[in-house]
Formats: sequence, structure tokens, C-alpha cells
Amino acid sequence: MNSSTTPVAELDGLVLADVLRAGIYRLFEKTDHINKINVFPVPDGDTGTNMSMTLSAVLGALDRQPEPHAGSLLVRAADAALDGARGNSGAILAQFLLGLGDGAGHLARVGVNEFVTAVTNGANYARDAMSQPREGTLLTVLREFALAAQAQQSVAVDFRSLFVGSLGRVRTALEQTRGQLEELRAANVVDAGALGFVEVLEGMTRFLDTGEMATTVAPVHAGEEVMIGSAAPSADQDFRFCTECLVAAPAEQSIDLRQLRETLAPLGASLVVSGSTRKARIHVHVDEPDEVFRIAGSFGTVSAQKADDMRMQQSAAHHQATRRIAVTTDSGADLPEEIIERLGIHVVPARIHFGNRSYLDKVSMTPAEFYRELLVNPEHPKTSQPPPGDFRRTFEFLASHYQGIVSINLTSRHSGTYNAAVTAGQRVSSEGKPVTVIDSLNASTGEGLIVLAAAEAAARGADMATVEQVAREAAKRTRTFALLRDVRFGVRGGRVPAIVGKIARWLRLTVILRTYPDGRVAAGGGLFGPHRLRERFAKFIVKNMSFDAGSERLRVLIGCGLTPADGHFVAAELERRLPAGSIESIVFTEMGPAIGVHGGPETILVALQPMPRG
Repeated sequence: MNSSTTPVAELDGLVLADVLRAGIYRLFEKTDHINKINVFPVPDGDTGTNMSMTLSAVLGALDRQPEPHAGSLLVRAADAALDGARGNSGAILAQFLLGLGDGAGHLARVGVNEFVTAVTNGANYARDAMSQPREGTLLTVLREFALAAQAQQSVAVDFRSLFVGSLGRVRTALEQTRGQLEELRAANVVDAGALGFVEVLEGMTRFLDTGEMATTVAPVHAGEEVMIGSAAPSADQDFRFCTECLVAAPAEQSIDLRQLRETLAPLGASLVVSGSTRKARIHVHVDEPDEVFRIAGSFGTVSAQKADDMRMQQSAAHHQATRRIAVTTDSGADLPEEIIERLGIHVVPARIHFGNRSYLDKVSMTPAEFYRELLVNPEHPKTSQPPPGDFRRTFEFLASHYQGIVSINLTSRHSGTYNAAVTAGQRVSSEGKPVTVIDSLNASTGEGLIVLAAAEAAARGADMATVEQVAREAAKRTRTFALLRDVRFGVRGGRVPAIVGKIARWLRLTVILRTYPDGRVAAGGGLFGPHRLRERFAKFIVKNMSFDAGSERLRVLIGCGLTPADGHFVAAELERRLPAGSIESIVFTEMGPAIGVHGGPETILVALQPMPRG
């Protein structure tokens, strides 16, 4: 197609798909710059990525199969955007597309007048989705695009003249956002979300004017541009988690979007409730994600739960120039929060399921809450790996700010977490930034020690190859031991056969799990009788942990559920039984559900990692 010689007075689905592709590809080209100027509502450097990934979902829907019916194509695009929306800007874009689809979904071919009506509808939908709409944002340029299109309606003979004639007003509105919000004035930048939408319009206009389609078909995460700092923190920075989920209406019922919005509004900031009466997407910044999911569940079936740590995102967005590599892991790695924050480790949460209720591990349910629920809930919990999309979202964000990513994950012998990370890493690596996924061959505190070693190397400014090597060497050396003081939990979860549990109780046998070099977590021994279990457990560890006391020292990470005193007791026993000076450090942490679900709240976990002296 060459629109400069062939005016387009009507759009069918096939041409409309190309127009949308051109806009999306243009956004992909500008992703990195949009991230770099992102200061509102939170300066976390992810607006470009969020908009690109939202429209990547739309692109996938466009490419799935040709759709000649223009209205059906818009409806398909809106559904894909709603399912794939990410962040504040993505949720607003999804709502705008929903308005387009509702306004023109019945039309096989869309003319200029019908398109202007649909755009106006979309801008209104987007504004109505916000609990507190702000001028100087994406909402402003959406409205100005609608008003500009209305002004051109009487003179525009085709879509080229409509877009060319409207862009001037939209660009002016974009530039004016520089002074409309305090955060933007302080940084002297335009709004990142508004710029993203204008870039989409620029790509669409170029295609209609010249027939040219950009060649960039994936978000660009490269560039030397410096991340803009935030001179004036916004109210949103008082909240920690960017929380999102989908809500599907029960059969033959509908979702009251206004009531849902009003119920959620007191919880936090940047609330967007987009969608329809059959399916809604929630985006909000809060401190308690589980309260969002609980309220959402009262309106329908909740899915696609996520809660991104904005504190960690801001740290990544403005990380020191010496740190080139990002280190990520899953929530199965039991590390203290202080270490995670100090070293900038990004954690992708697993899921915990008690019956029909689901939680994000360590985000919407803390370890202490998990063990208290474990003791009283008749439904034995199940854990599930993070979906590849959660890893991809994290990798995409980090690719905007680092030269590479090293992800260290739960042993592949007992979980699909590693494979989920590999799938996501391959996708992001193909877009230009390397992602290496490493099998920790460990679980819980052992996995945590491996992540710690890699994160320390990254913090020293090590390159990709060095961080990867450190992690792989640590995985070979690290061993984890778990004292399962109550085998009933393993029986309830199905990991321990009922007959084995009965025999263990009859023999008064306390099982010890351990990790093996091939990544297995299996029984490694047992202790008969209930007396002096903690002392004998420490003795067992010393006997089965091989290291050279002359050239190495041990780094120890101990995890407990509801009995932290047991961990301190075992630590003292280890210090007493090992040669003097053998222990470099002992750190204590809360034990997550990865092993605790099978051992209960009195399980004691000990991981040891030999470190060269000096």
C-alpha cells in the first residue's frame, strides 16, 4: 500500500490492522526513551515497557489471523489489550481501545466520521476508568486527539488528512504536559505515557502518508540516555506495590465497574478499573495487594494477579552506573528482605493456593501468615510456579535498565519454575538483551545463598560472564538440609505416602531432607526418638557437609517457620561442633512454603556454602 497516492476514505479490517501495526512498531522504537523520561506517577522507568508490552498483546491478536471486518478487528484488539495490559498506561490504553471497539464494533468498514466518533468514545472511556483523572497525562492527549479529530472532521476527505491535520494539536498538548504536573516541571520532561501515545499516532500517520512501516518489531531496550531523576516525589511513592488483576463476571451476571472502582479507591493511588461488565482489569498502587484481590473476588473470578515491587523498580531504574547486570530469582529463594533490598535482587513470586483462594508468595501472603493458615485450614495448600509471563514482565523491565540479566531459580528436578524462566528469557533475549537462566540445583535457603553470591558479584560491577560463573560455582558447592519435625504435613500434601508417614510415626522417626548435586531434594537420613533433635540435626549436618576448613569458610543461611528460636539453637550447635573460625557468617530468615508446605511450621532449614578464605 502507498497511501500518498491512494487516499483511504474507509478502513476495512486488513488495512486497519496495518495502520495499527505501524503505530505499535513506532512505539517499540521509542521504548527506551519513554522509559528514561518516566517520572509520573512513579519514577520507576517502566512506562515505555508497559505500553509496549500491552500493545505487544494487541499485535499478537492482529497477527493471529486476518480479519477483514474492521469492527471485529477493533474488538479483538481491545480484548487482547485488556488481557495483556501492564501498568497504569497500559490499563488506560486498553480502556481507550475498548471504547473504540464499542463505538465501531458493528462496522465492517470504518469511515472518517465513524472513526472520529469511536475515538471520542475511547477518550471518554479512558477518563471514566480513572478514580482521580489528572491533566498533563495520557488522558490529556487522548482527549486532545479526539477534539482535534472532531475539528478536522468537516474538512478531512480521508484518513491521511484526518491524522496529519490532527497531529499538530496533539503535539502541542504533549509539550504542554511539561508544565502541568509538578513532577514533570521539576524534571523538565513531557509525560511518558502521553509521549507513548503520540508516538503511536506518529507511526500511524507516517503509514497513512507514505505507506512506510517501521522495521522494529519488538521493544527496543538499548541506549545511553541517562534516566531522569525525580526531584519531587509523588503521593504514589508512599505505596509499595503496583498491583493488577483481571476479574471475570460470574455466569449470567455483570460487574458494576463504578462500584468496584469506588470500593477500591480508598486503598491506594493511581487506580484504573478498565474493561466491561463481563471482564475488568484492575490497576492500583497499594501496600496490601491481598486486600485488592479479596475485594476483586467479591465481584467475580480473579486471575492474572501480580504485584510488582515499585521500590525495587525505582532502585533498578536509577541504579549506579557500576552495576551492569541484574539478578533475579523466584520467591522459593528464602532470603531476608534486608539483603534483597540492599543488593537490588528482583523476586518473581510463586502462587500459594488454599482451596479456591490464591495468594502471591511473600507479597499477598507472608510466611508467618502462611504457617498460621496451614495450621487451621482443612484444605492443604498447593504451590505453583510463576507463569512465564511473570518472568517475562520482570525481564522486560530490567532489560530497559541493565546490560544483561541472570535469573537463578528453584531446582528443575522438583519444579517447573526453571523452565518458565527459560521460556521467558529466550523471548526477551531474542529482543536484544541477554538473559541467562541458571538451575540452582537447590531450594529455599540453599537457593537463596546462590542468589546472594551472584548479587554480590553484580553489585561489585561484574560482567555477565562473571556473574553467571559465580552463580554456577555456588550452585555446585551449596548444600541444604531440612529437619521435618512433623511428617503429617508431607502426608497431607501427597509428597509422603501415607504408609511411610504411619511407619515414621510408629518408629518415632524424624526425617531429614537434603539436596544432592543433581538437584534432587530427597530423604537423606533420619533421627530416631524425640530427644535432642536439634543437637543431633546439627551433628548430622557437620558429618555430611564436606569442606576444607583450612582453605574455606562456611556461609550459613538458616530458615524457620514459627519457631525461630530453633534456628538460633542449631546455629549455636554448628559453631560449637565445627572447627573454630570455620563459619564466615550465619544469617537467619523466614522459611517460605517451598519446603515448609511439606514439613510444617516447625521445620528447620540449614543451607551451607563453602567460601574461599581471604
